[in-house]
Amino acid sequence: MPGASVLLLRACLALLAMPIYLLSFLGIWAPFCKKIFFPFFLEKIGTVHEKKAKKHKQELFRNLPDFSSPSGELKLLEIGTGCGANFQFYPPGCKVTCTDINPNFQQSLLRSMKKNQHVHYEGFLVAAGEDLHQVPSGSMDAVVCTLVLCSVRSLNDTLREVLRVLRPGGAFYFLEHVAADPASWMYFWQQVYYPTWKLIFDGCCLTREIWKNLEQANFSELKVQHITIALPWMPIRPHIVGYGVK
Repeated sequence: MPGASVLLLRACLALLAMPIYLLSFLGIWAPFCKKIFFPFFLEKIGTVHEKKAKKHKQELFRNLPDFSSPSGELKLLEIGTGCGANFQFYPPGCKVTCTDINPNFQQSLLRSMKKNQHVHYEGFLVAAGEDLHQVPSGSMDAVVCTLVLCSVRSLNDTLREVLRVLRPGGAFYFLEHVAADPASWMYFWQQVYYPTWKLIFDGCCLTREIWKNLEQANFSELKVQHITIALPWMPIRPHIVGYGVK
């Protein structure tokens, strides 16, 4: 249960964001957010995040070719593709199927595709991470998910779908912002920002302990590293990065 100081500061923040709360009450904010605000914001903040996270992603995806099928083909599914920020890290010839619950990233996604023609794009599916029924079971060598698990409706259902679509021996790669240490000031401010942040940024949750869900999923091997990505004035500095093998 949040303390009195957290609740007071939440109320102050809600007052500052009152126009957005009003638009949400009227049913206007959600469609505006999905179609215009969030794609614009994600592209802008994504540029900053990519600069800070680049070395971590380079290291993370370095062994992607190791999970190619015996034929040498690497079929990859990306959950929550967004603006296509990960394409640059995929190996040449990789066959990528893109998915996102929000279909409004098309312009920035097309720009990323043009910049990264070393990758073969198999298609784009409008799908939530919890429901990938369009993807056959055991059909993917790798699944990638970055800065997405914070906003899925069900972490456990999403991880079950990841394991379903992966072939045995396939790998799930992730880089996600997570809850800070409960004893830290960062966690205090994550709690303060939580309700307003979730409303403004299309369901993004600041205090998920995603590593615990990963540990409870049925991966035969799991590598998780806790890192900090320095984003000034942002409550999303604590991250986890790693991969799990089916």
